Amino acid sequence: MKKIEAPSLEAAYAEAAREFGCSVTQLQVEIIQFPSKGIMGLFKKPAIIVANLPIAKAPVADVSSPVVEAPIVKETVAEEIPVVKDLIPSPVVEEVVVPVVVAVAEPVAVMVHVQEDEVDDMKNEELFALPEEEDEEELYDDYAMEVAYDEMPIEECAVDVKAKINQLFKSTCFDLNEIDVRVYDDHTLLVELGGADSALMIGKEGYRYKALSYMLFNWINATYGLQLRLEIAEFLKNQEESISRYLVGVYETVDKEGRAQTKPLDGVLVQIALTQLRSRYPDRYVAIRSTRDGGKFIIINSYHEY
Repeated sequence: MKKIEAPSLEAAYAEAAREFGCSVTQLQVEIIQFPSKGIMGLFKKPAIIVANLPIAKAPVADVSSPVVEAPIVKETVAEEIPVVKDLIPSPVVEEVVVPVVVAVAEPVAVMVHVQEDEVDDMKNEELFALPEEEDEEELYDDYAMEVAYDEMPIEECAVDVKAKINQLFKSTCFDLNEIDVRVYDDHTLLVELGGADSALMIGKEGYRYKALSYMLFNWINATYGLQLRLEIAEFLKNQEESISRYLVGVYETVDKEGRAQTKPLDGVLVQIALTQLRSRYPDRYVAIRSTRDGGKFIIINSYHEY
């Protein structure tokens, strides 16, 4: 047993191997102190180990102990080796070969069987003819419907809208008169709602009017390609008169300075003001602009100023 000190564990192991004249793997080593680099060269520690070579004692034990006989050891080894050889091959052959045969053979047989069934089914062409014809009919049904609505005269569109919109409002709890739908101009339908509960369809600050107008417009415009003018209990008429009174001051500014802009307007008021301003100034640039908080206003400029 020797105590060895070196800068690193690797160097200590190498030194111990040189001292005993053997390989490092044959040594029995106990580490007494691990090496440390310290801090900026201070407190540096070397590696310290205690090494021993236990195999060196084996020849001495054999000479001093005549009781241990070599033939007994040889016979034991000779008897154990055949037993191990007999046990290893049989399980290896059975576990490796048999699973491989099953795993490879069965899937191939199943796949071939499925492919044969599919080939037999596809031989009957009548099974595949009908679904293709039905798909083609469904594909063109919607297109034919849109073409038919686009080709309808606006008077017929008004009759069709009237029938459908009255059927829709029959299921509501509001007491309304029959809804009237008629032609307003070449591209617009006028829808009028009246009755005891018609004012309830407007809502506070017109929020129900705006929602209903939005839904009806998307349906009529997408289906018939027409515009919508919705009148509920003269709400639209009153809003138009209010905007007309407000725009008097805007007209004076435009006539005096050549340009102007409106205050932020809400919902339907923007469209009413836009329509009236464009009618008053067809030769000027009239457009809607948005504020940072989402409000809408209208500007009036000359075309070269926008």
